[in-house]
Amino acid sequence: MAAPTGAQLIAQALHELGIKVIFGLVGIPVVQIAEEAIKLGIRFIAFRNEQAASYAATAYGYLTGKPGVCLVVGGPGVLHAMSGIGNSSANAWPLLLLAGSSESHLVTKGAFQELDAVSLLTPHVKLAVRSTLESIPQSISNAYRTSWYGRGGTGFVDLPADVIQGEGDEISKVIVPSPARAAGDPERIAAAVKLLRAANAPLVIVGKGAAYAQAEGGIRKLINDTKIPFLPTPMGKGVLPDSHPSNTASARSAALKGADVVLILGARLNWILHFGEEPKWNPDVKIIQVDISAEELGKNNGDASLSIIGDINLVTSQLSSGLQNWQYNTSTPYISAIRASTVKNEATAAKAAQVDTLPMTYGRTFAVIKETLNALSPPENGDIVYVSEGANTMDISRSVFNVEHPRLRLDAGTYATMGVGLGYAIAAHCAYNLPDPQAESGSSSRKKIVCLEGDSAFGFSMPEIETMARYTMDILVFVVNNGGVYHGDSADSDAWLALQDKTAQGAAGGLRSTSLGWEVGYEKMAEMCGGKGYLVRTPEELRKATEEGFKATVPVVINIIIEAGQAKKLEFAWQKSTQKKAKNAKL
Repeated sequence: MAAPTGAQLIAQALHELGIKVIFGLVGIPVVQIAEEAIKLGIRFIAFRNEQAASYAATAYGYLTGKPGVCLVVGGPGVLHAMSGIGNSSANAWPLLLLAGSSESHLVTKGAFQELDAVSLLTPHVKLAVRSTLESIPQSISNAYRTSWYGRGGTGFVDLPADVIQGEGDEISKVIVPSPARAAGDPERIAAAVKLLRAANAPLVIVGKGAAYAQAEGGIRKLINDTKIPFLPTPMGKGVLPDSHPSNTASARSAALKGADVVLILGARLNWILHFGEEPKWNPDVKIIQVDISAEELGKNNGDASLSIIGDINLVTSQLSSGLQNWQYNTSTPYISAIRASTVKNEATAAKAAQVDTLPMTYGRTFAVIKETLNALSPPENGDIVYVSEGANTMDISRSVFNVEHPRLRLDAGTYATMGVGLGYAIAAHCAYNLPDPQAESGSSSRKKIVCLEGDSAFGFSMPEIETMARYTMDILVFVVNNGGVYHGDSADSDAWLALQDKTAQGAAGGLRSTSLGWEVGYEKMAEMCGGKGYLVRTPEELRKATEEGFKATVPVVINIIIEAGQAKKLEFAWQKSTQKKAKNAKL
């Protein structure tokens, strides 16, 4: 019997680790690894670009709680996949990146696609190693374990062509147990309990770290028992149901500004939470951070002396025990302010949803989609996963679509990465819809993946519609098409063509830097791959397309023509508070 090749040993190591799916893009020599993995029952999802594949692997790690695996060629394949490394690091999601490289004896000679990937990536990953034939199981298991344990990140293994194509010895079983979980220091727990009991305006912030840790059981018990109001971060939605009476998401500013003690579970005091600083936060607030990463504690306006390092599941259980038989009195000025703000903000949103003009507005567009999807699958069923990206598309839709269960919403995340949407949608389809041999006969837990894309964001990775079609993924994609980045350039095609003509002639003015093509037929991306495409302009057309698209068994792209918007100063809301703080600091 022939000795196993390096490719077989690599595939076997991945199989022993329990890997079910690999995302990537193959070429010589890593194609041999992919083929051997397929023989072992591992599903390989071949993308059209390594960037999208690496994004998918990071999202798969978040959704499953174990490292997602990405396989790429060396050189430019590694450079493209670096996008996923940045995304993994910023979001603290586990990623195992495997890449081919030139033969060991050709290093420094200018070999085909030669790149010293280990030196390049070492500053950006948790572990980067170059494997030999003998060290394949050790290299892969160590990179896998390192990416997973502690704060999530990337483990990288460089696989030279001679290692992949060489012959080695059979390997013993590769075992990487689940990471150990640490409880919080009892003294810190007692101090946190004392602060929460004495607070006039307590608030719990639930971040995507809590969703990744699958801590929803303990957090739901904590909030249900104590009645403390909570605020989910964008991807912390669903850890507690959006419909929960203690949810303050509709009064976010009032909840943050009025809180005097804040317990943060699995979120960071970064730009998403305004660094925990004025003017968005109470200047005298006491912040209790709970995180698995000690380095996060005390950052920005955090207080390291009040913070707790530990697993969210265990720490939440400890806090619940300490707060046993205690409930927050919800008849306080703080709760009254939150309720008043909620009523005001929800009335504003309801008014925006009813604006009946053509082209449609964002508010009207999302209201129609929401009404239709909720009728087809009520939020409490938890059968829809929402993926959203694009500045306005993501920001506005975040507060429109209710999420009642955890890990059913993905967006651009901490790194605010555009181009993640379609890769994330594919990852979600694999995480939730791959056949489960352990499932009872006849049982079904399939989820519909719904992707809400701005036209600019869609452009980053729209070839991956073909990937969806190739693997028969019935993903529903909405492209919210306003003909530009942030906003469009004009209100009608004649005006747009006039600007385009000025651009072609080299005249002053012309198309803005934020301009995209006028009413581009994005729906044709699905049609050319065997999916279904719809071009819609009215609420009635959108309702019909949404219903048909939801029921389809192939990828669907619904291209929604909406108003171009007004040309105004481009800035994010978080920038305003930062600029104001900087200005005040100079005075």
